[in-house]
Amino acid sequence: MNHSLTNFAKTTVCAFLFIFSISGMAQDGTIYPLDNPEEPNAIPLETGGVENQPAGETWFRQWGDPMARNITEATLTPFLPDPDKATGTTIIVAPGGGFRWLSMGNEGWEVAEALAEKGIAAFVLKYRLHPTPESLDDFRTSMNPPATPPAGSSDDGEARRPERPRSNLSNQLEDAEAAYAMIVDRAEEWGVDPNNIGMIGFSAGAGLTMHSTLNSRTMELAFIGPIYGGMNAVEVPENAPPMFNVIASDDFLFNGEFGLIESWYKANVPVEFHLYQNGGHGFGLGNPDRTSNGWFDAFIYWLEVNNFLPKSE
Repeated sequence: MNHSLTNFAKTTVCAFLFIFSISGMAQDGTIYPLDNPEEPNAIPLETGGVENQPAGETWFRQWGDPMARNITEATLTPFLPDPDKATGTTIIVAPGGGFRWLSMGNEGWEVAEALAEKGIAAFVLKYRLHPTPESLDDFRTSMNPPATPPAGSSDDGEARRPERPRSNLSNQLEDAEAAYAMIVDRAEEWGVDPNNIGMIGFSAGAGLTMHSTLNSRTMELAFIGPIYGGMNAVEVPENAPPMFNVIASDDFLFNGEFGLIESWYKANVPVEFHLYQNGGHGFGLGNPDRTSNGWFDAFIYWLEVNNFLPKSE
């Protein structure tokens, strides 16, 4: 894929985000309808559809963020760095949304753009989701109680709604494996190192990152970064990758649980853990006046120190 096409896609995505930010609708927890945006650089992974899914893919906006639901066809969108900045380091980015929707802006495109600015080839994985009601009104009803907004979105003591874990993530794992395989297959074209592919995910995307690490037989991830995901203890596989983990103490998924960190530590696999004073859940790259805003810079430094990314000059 040539860089001019990639830059066009990146410019288009930025335009989407700009339009969303100035649309005039309040950036609150209300779910607003949103036309499905064009995704000119999204590459179909051709992993199949979703059983018992009568509805097509639709988008909505909540907390100022474009989100997609009822995804039945997985895609991978490259965000390639400027060739003069390119390091060869590659990261698959998995947005979150409880496996019922995907926060494509806050936890996908924006993160990928930030990584590309650091010379990292980022690939946003739009993976298949569990079905939700076809009509937006019925979907709103199914979201009751309201979803927890990112920290800083409201001064009210809003109800906290935990992610809804699903035991069967076979579709999502297949999508992640297909994304990894595509990057390896097209590594020369994209100018990436097939031996230095990592994966980060947010919330449910962190769950998919961990699920891929624990269960995939085809992905050989160099490193992983679960960002505000589940913290329960796991059985660490042989040759598990180093882990960079982030969560805020006021995140409903934390609840004083350190099991995942202890699992990596006891397995003698490198792990770095950042428990931030505040940030809530769903903060993406960050929200104003929250200590969790420092996680991205810490992640880049961690990549450098562990030789996954050349040190900045």
